[in-house]
Amino acid sequence: MNLYLYLSSKPTFNMNDVNRFYDNIDSARSAVKRLLKQKLVLKIRNNLYTCANGMGPLANRFQIASAITDTSYVSYHTAMEYYGTYNQVYYEVYVSSDTKFNNFEFDGYRYIYVPSKSKIGIINQSNNIKITDLERSIVDCIKNMDKISGIEEIISIIEDSPLLNEEKIRIYLKEYNNQFLYQKVGFLLENIYSASNLSEDFFESCLSHIGKSCRYLTSDYKKGTFNKKWNLIIPDPIYYSKNGELPNEII
Repeated sequence: MNLYLYLSSKPTFNMNDVNRFYDNIDSARSAVKRLLKQKLVLKIRNNLYTCANGMGPLANRFQIASAITDTSYVSYHTAMEYYGTYNQVYYEVYVSSDTKFNNFEFDGYRYIYVPSKSKIGIINQSNNIKITDLERSIVDCIKNMDKISGIEEIISIIEDSPLLNEEKIRIYLKEYNNQFLYQKVGFLLENIYSASNLSEDFFESCLSHIGKSCRYLTSDYKKGTFNKKWNLIIPDPIYYSKNGELPNEII
């Protein structure tokens, strides 16, 4: 087996992987330099590479994100892209990791570091992708929507989400233990989520954790309608459905 065939069996690789082929670090480095010059290998960042073919890099952005550090994984709205809840491609790839790395660009995408806040809800896919599961991805997006996603993206995510496992959502809410998060998740899943598989007990559980503080659902809007149930000020535009009418239950 030649080196290119060996390396192309992996979405990404580093110099240690090449050295397993040679068992000589100098030979490994020289070989990578030759492949780079031949444009058979592309450098993603320091000590991270992928093979190339006539169509571009072999590794996709999700595989690259999963290989940046030993603990990195796809998160936030990039995870929701993977699950197919977006109709467009975003060129910012959010990557959570225990180890900090500098943001960088490769093949038209910008890879952005986000500190990992939890070790649960991360799954290993068979295609070398580490990613937060659907429920944690939604909770994370809602938690940081004013920093990363924005209310419009959150609505799109929730509207297009498939059936959710409410027990997983409970686990992640308990993990973060944040009153405001209980408010946001409860309100948005009750009013925006199109499926009807979440139980009344789930929403009662959210309500029991929201405390007494009144908050704005999002800092993007400072005017709106007060929702007494969730003790939130809701921007009026988010109530509008695609045909411009207010849903009956919130008129």
